[in-house]
Amino acid sequence: MDSPTGGRPIIALRGVSKTYKRDTIEVPVLAQLDLDVAEGEFLALMGPSGSGKSTILNLVSGIDSPTAGRVVVAGVDLGSLDQAALAAFRARHVGFIFQSYNLIPVLTAFQNVELPLLLTGLDRRQRKQHVLDVLGIVGLHGRSEHYPRQLSGGQEQRVAIARAIVSDPSLLVADEPTGDLDAASATEILDLLGRLNREFGKSVVMVTHDPRAAERAHRVLHLDKGVLVESVQRDRP
Repeated sequence: MDSPTGGRPIIALRGVSKTYKRDTIEVPVLAQLDLDVAEGEFLALMGPSGSGKSTILNLVSGIDSPTAGRVVVAGVDLGSLDQAALAAFRARHVGFIFQSYNLIPVLTAFQNVELPLLLTGLDRRQRKQHVLDVLGIVGLHGRSEHYPRQLSGGQEQRVAIARAIVSDPSLLVADEPTGDLDAASATEILDLLGRLNREFGKSVVMVTHDPRAAERAHRVLHLDKGVLVESVQRDRP
């Protein structure tokens, strides 16, 4: 099963629907969605609030499950996994990047980035090397002992990206990663995501409202009321 971009899909959604219940009312969010994302692709999802963009991120990362349909990521049918297996899957395959950074304020940049590694079998020396390596990749090697309050918003997001990649996941899911940043910092973060995609082969699925951010992606999908209404394809650099 190949993706529209010609590569093997890292994500395959088949007939995916999602409905939430609010009291006795059912609220449909996604409707019979089919979607492939190729390995190494940078995909942007756009659309109005409530169109289903963040729901897709939650489904492909195993945080949520569909009401109907199949979600296959990195060759694994997520519907076949129990909660413990889903947690292990996320830890191995998915890196999360949020608009609000989600750093722990009482931990240094180093300690925030190290957190995912505490659940692995790496010893202290190995963890330290992994953390310093990724802090170097995001341009913050000299800030490892700084606390979030001592960093700019752009630097905090770099720490969050370092935390997302420290376990070497195959997929990065980014929910409005530049939403809280000024224009210059946003450009730096988008440059970094592009580099992670090109040089390190990370597949990226990014939700954004910013057309300038979406221009960095290989493909832009527009959602409206849970339905795919438009797709823009760009040549890879």
